[in-house]
Amino acid sequence: QVQLVESGGGLVQAGESLRLSCAASTTIFSIYNMGWYRQAPGKQRELVARITRGGSTNYADSVKGRFTISTDNAKNTVYLQMNSLKPEDTAVYYCNADRWVVGGRRDYWGQGTQVTVSS
Repeated sequence: QVQLVESGGGLVQAGESLRLSCAASTTIFSIYNMGWYRQAPGKQRELVARITRGGSTNYADSVKGRFTISTDNAKNTVYLQMNSLKPEDTAVYYCNADRWVVGGRRDYWGQGTQVTVSS
């Protein structure tokens, strides 16, 4: 069982920055792909950024050039650096760990952290 705990959310003004952190309960980055998702009120959860266990990254078009995902293996922590924040970035942000196993994809989720960007 993998436990993920997010932190770093808050209320900021447009144009400011935040860094989200996600601490994993065990060493998982060599096994799991890690990602950040977000869900705004009335909308579906969407992928924001993902880093594979091989180190490849991909981002939603809406955050490219502004957000950066990274990992610190020594701390079992994945980060999401968010710069130039916009009001439309307001959402609950969730940390995710995924891997493919026999029978399908296995996902673990954190509890979520609220990010609110005021205009």
